[in-house]
Amino acid sequence: MPSLCVFDLETTGVNTDEDRIVTCFIGRVMRDGQVNGSYSWLVNPGIPIPEGASAIHGITDEVAQRDGVDPATAIAEMLTVLRRSIAGGRPIVAYNASFDLSMLNAEARRYGLEPITDFGPVLDPYVIDKAIDKYRKGKRTLVATAEYYGVLLEGAHDAEADAVATGRVAWALLAKTDETHLHALHDRQVGWALEQAESFQSYLRKSKGDDLIVIDGAWPIRAGADRVVVPVLVTPPV
Repeated sequence: MPSLCVFDLETTGVNTDEDRIVTCFIGRVMRDGQVNGSYSWLVNPGIPIPEGASAIHGITDEVAQRDGVDPATAIAEMLTVLRRSIAGGRPIVAYNASFDLSMLNAEARRYGLEPITDFGPVLDPYVIDKAIDKYRKGKRTLVATAEYYGVLLEGAHDAEADAVATGRVAWALLAKTDETHLHALHDRQVGWALEQAESFQSYLRKSKGDDLIVIDGAWPIRAGADRVVVPVLVTPPV
């Protein structure tokens, strides 16, 4: 495995069904940390970008409307690039992958494009790090995790900077895991993500006194974000 396919989105918000993609970066990060091949998009999302989101990633409505490309065209290109990596057996790497992958599929459906139902082996440094170093204190943001593993991250919340740093953290984590088969590691992450979601759900229910709080632990695609609406056929009475 000479390289990893890194993927990151910046968006209008965190609701994978309602929010939209603003920027995207897809590239290959080699084992030595170098970037070889990259694609990036600035998208006009077609809806207002909240000030809070602009404050994080720096893209305003003015910039998106002036310089952003048509979203349907951009999403189709993103899907094509990712499918090419998947077909080549290159693992997809994203930090908190269930958000980015679910967001991309929601956008695909929005524009009548075919979502990706099988991303192949996915590596999620957020999930892996929390599993193999469960009791480390401190935040598990990409900024904090990159610093812990000695990965330089300049310009956090820029899709390219975040994606490249995620790839470099992934290489560091692969060196620490005892799993050498990517598909097996993918399967282990499914279980780890569910355990982590259940733990966070329990914490929130206890701290907020609300037993109705539910955290979606599906990984790498959120269960609620890839639901399929099946028409119900009602037979009229004879």
